[in-house]
Amino acid sequence: MAVTSENIDDVGKSVVWLGNEKIVTGGHTAIIKTKQNGKYINYWFSSEHFRKQKIKIAHGTKVIEITPNKLNNILISIPPLEVQEEIVNILDKFERMCNSLTEGLPSEIAARKKQYEYYRDKLLSF
Repeated sequence: MAVTSENIDDVGKSVVWLGNEKIVTGGHTAIIKTKQNGKYINYWFSSEHFRKQKIKIAHGTKVIEITPNKLNNILISIPPLEVQEEIVNILDKFERMCNSLTEGLPSEIAARKKQYEYYRDKLLSF
């Protein structure tokens, strides 16, 4: 997790490492180890719930910082692992649909076409 940034939106941004190999991180980083679903925790760190808490603990003007000690005061909603997995699967699928030109765009076009046809028929039925 980035513990320093030039703005409140970017401080606290996180990445989840799912590999088994050792990795190196740069300075101004907090490493969070957990037995929870890493992807769930990563999604949670991009939520509005986290943002509200991070605003309260961040400090600085030109450089915004969250000290790792203050991160200990963040309350994270932790459902059972099975529920975390289900949430991750749903969010992963939604993210793929939103970011995939081959999957998301055609289904969005089809949905808008059906919506157009529905309202067109409603407007023309008098």
